[in-house]
Amino acid sequence: RVRNATQTMPHSYQVTAVALSVTDNHTVYTGGIDNDIHAWDLRSHQKKVYTMKGHGDTITYLKVNPKGSHLLSNSMDGTLRSWDVRPFVSGGKRHCKTFLGGRHNAEKGLLNCDWSGDGMMVTGGSADRIVHIWDEYSEEELYFLPGHKGCVNCVAFHPKENVIASGSSDKTIFVGELAQ
Repeated sequence: RVRNATQTMPHSYQVTAVALSVTDNHTVYTGGIDNDIHAWDLRSHQKKVYTMKGHGDTITYLKVNPKGSHLLSNSMDGTLRSWDVRPFVSGGKRHCKTFLGGRHNAEKGLLNCDWSGDGMMVTGGSADRIVHIWDEYSEEELYFLPGHKGCVNCVAFHPKENVIASGSSDKTIFVGELAQ
């Protein structure tokens, strides 16, 4: 069975990341090689609601937190950033925090990022072969987990348990429990 797209949102540059809102069912977030994150309202065909600027290179992944209030982005500029995506933001300042420590390299892979199930920790893929995990509130790096022999392309928190999984270019997947 074949189905066509219900809507198309044209971009001026290639799109490398997309995320759907978990709270309102009508917002789509996109990122690409223009280094910006765009919020689109599906109810009004092709309407860009707002743009979030701050990254210095291509956006590689977007992830909405479990409560739907913030968006996490990974970028080739070597940062993860959190953004306030609630409908009304005082002062219009959507950028909240920047998490430093992860790396991108010349391979320019589309490295992902993730929120813990309770939204208290964030993690992102990194070319330095390390799984980095930060405290979402303080931006402090809580865990520095070596072991992979290649770029960490993807990381995922278990939705309810204190467990993380990572996949790497070295063809291995690590699953481990984090300290309480």
